[in-house]
Order: sequence, then structure tokens, then C-alpha cells
Amino acid sequence: MSGCENCSGSCGHNINNVGIERSLIIIKPDGLQARVAGKIISKFEDAGFTIENMKLTKIDEELASAHYKDHIKKDFFGPLLRYITSGPVIIMVISGEDTINRARNLMGPTDSRKAPKGTIRGDFGKDITINVIHGSDSTESAKREIGLFFSGPDQ
Repeated sequence: MSGCENCSGSCGHNINNVGIERSLIIIKPDGLQARVAGKIISKFEDAGFTIENMKLTKIDEELASAHYKDHIKKDFFGPLLRYITSGPVIIMVISGEDTINRARNLMGPTDSRKAPKGTIRGDFGKDITINVIHGSDSTESAKREIGLFFSGPDQ
């Protein structure tokens, strides 16, 4: 059997390739406003990831709240919601070997001020909130996030 033995691809794994993971990536509004989306996408391609799906969209408050549901009771939830809904974003599903870990290393720490140069946040982010990019932090999160952003008949 190829792929994950416990599912039919719904766990975030690509069932056609053993060891292949999927991740959701969001290039946030500041990335589009700064006109660095192409450079960010190139970093993922240059690192050997496959882009399985991609769209330009604007996230509404309902979808943003579902996406950031783990942060609802935190002080930064309001500003985070306003930020992610402030303009268009690019949402991608990427895949490859060890995608979650490799993509997170490529992005750098959440706080862009602590991210080394050469990482996406180190090169393009501003701080812990205005940090240009989101990436799934686990295969479970990837499954949930991909389902949120890429579901329905037009996907």
C-alpha cells in the first residue's frame, strides 16, 4: 500500500508517495503589499517543494476566526484577525518529504525580529504579527487548514 496506512489522504499526507507530507502556506497581506509574493513562492520552489494548489483570495472574518480558533481567547486575537483580513492573500498547498519541518525552517521563527536573514520572515517580515507568512505546524494542522481553505466544488 502506498501512502499513509491510516487514511485516504485526509491526514495531510499525499497517498501516492510514501513519506510525502502536505502543508498549507499563506502569504499574508503584508507580503502582497510589499510585492514579495513571487520571491516567497520561488523560495519554496527552489527548496524542492511541489505546489499542489494555489489561489489568490481575501479571507473573511468567519474563515479567519475558524483558522485561528486556538487563539480566540488570547490578547492578540483581535489585531491578528484585523491583519489577516486586511487585504488579499495567496494560499498554497505544498508537498514534499518532511514538508512541515522543512517549510517551517525556511520560514524562520514566528517573530520576524528573531528570524535569521535568508529565512522568509528574516528577509520580509516586520515583527511577531506582521510576519508575512503562515505555515502548518503539524500534519494534523495541515489537514484541518487545507480542509478550511480548499474545500467545496470550486476547489
